[in-house]
Amino acid sequence: MTLSVRNKPYIIPEYSLTGDLLAYLTCGLQYRYQNKATLPPSMPIQLWFGEFIHGVMEEAYLKWKDEGWKDFPWEWKSQIREVELEIHNRMQSRGLQPPANLFCPFEGESEHPGLCPNNQHPHKLVASIRAEASINTWGPHLFPLVDDNEVRLKGLRDMPHYQKGISRSNYYGVTGVIDVLSSIKLEEASDNNLIIKYLHRDPTFQEKLDNLESDRYEVIVDYKGMKRPALGSPSWNHHHWQVQTYGWLRSLQTDSHPVLIGILFYLNELSLFKEDLKELKRDVKEHNTDIMPDGGDREVILKWNPSNKVPSLSEPFRHLRSVRIIPIDEVSQKKSLGEFDNVVADIEQSILNEVDGQVIQSSWKANPDKRTCDACDYKTFCKSSVSKKKLTVP
Repeated sequence: MTLSVRNKPYIIPEYSLTGDLLAYLTCGLQYRYQNKATLPPSMPIQLWFGEFIHGVMEEAYLKWKDEGWKDFPWEWKSQIREVELEIHNRMQSRGLQPPANLFCPFEGESEHPGLCPNNQHPHKLVASIRAEASINTWGPHLFPLVDDNEVRLKGLRDMPHYQKGISRSNYYGVTGVIDVLSSIKLEEASDNNLIIKYLHRDPTFQEKLDNLESDRYEVIVDYKGMKRPALGSPSWNHHHWQVQTYGWLRSLQTDSHPVLIGILFYLNELSLFKEDLKELKRDVKEHNTDIMPDGGDREVILKWNPSNKVPSLSEPFRHLRSVRIIPIDEVSQKKSLGEFDNVVADIEQSILNEVDGQVIQSSWKANPDKRTCDACDYKTFCKSSVSKKKLTVP
């Protein structure tokens, strides 16, 4: 009797735009340990805050939409704190704990202060300060424009450099999550809406609007828990590619309309701390930012000494720094998709190298960067690490 042999499982690998592609671009070796080996970082500052602020904005929108929280500004202790704890509990159930001194996890007074200044909980620490600024700054303008929130995007692309019998699959999947603003919502908005004003000031948006054959169109939105990147920096370029790819993925959905533009909200710009202001001061000195300060803001930034408290910058300047409008067009989309194809090709090749018996550090590309390396758990044995931090005993 001849026994049949079961075929190898056919698996199409999926790549999230943020969780996979952008994480790999930060450092391929760190990506291997954290994403492929599921080793959670001990200091997940960027990962934790990125998910936290995104979740807070989505949950705040649902409170505004479904529970009638229409009046702004929201009070932190009685309203925003409820939203924060909901997101914190969700993340905690997945094993994502807040980094030290970033978020107060206590719901009321406790016998122990934990990592907070005292036991008089809750405390408005960094994450809460930024959550409050994000909701009260953009909530009144953004929430009325949202036509569909947490839209899950998915698309399929040919596997780059596919080799039959060697490559894992001849396709790969791309996934992402966005909010969508519709033309109907934009037309219904108040004349005082800041986002509408920024869009109407943008010449590319106006040109695309004038050339549009239909009266229906869309704008896609995403949040970034970080400051505005410097011009030409890897993050600046990667975010541009990401928005173009979101536009392509949205166009694949049957219920979509032409996507004219993407908006990124860099939410940390609303409340800068010392490290952020140091980077902003350097960008201003080197003319390495697209939103330059003028008048009093410029003087305050350039005269600021890191040994002093962080000064307050004007509200219009903070708002402008927080918003990035990215036109979507076929040429940019094609280039961006090609860039992500290259990243997927690198990841797939690294996986094949490891399957063939190469050790991890030889199979995966490291991307040494002091800030990334300092916060990385693997710097003690990574041959490419540029961190000078020493091991300390807790």
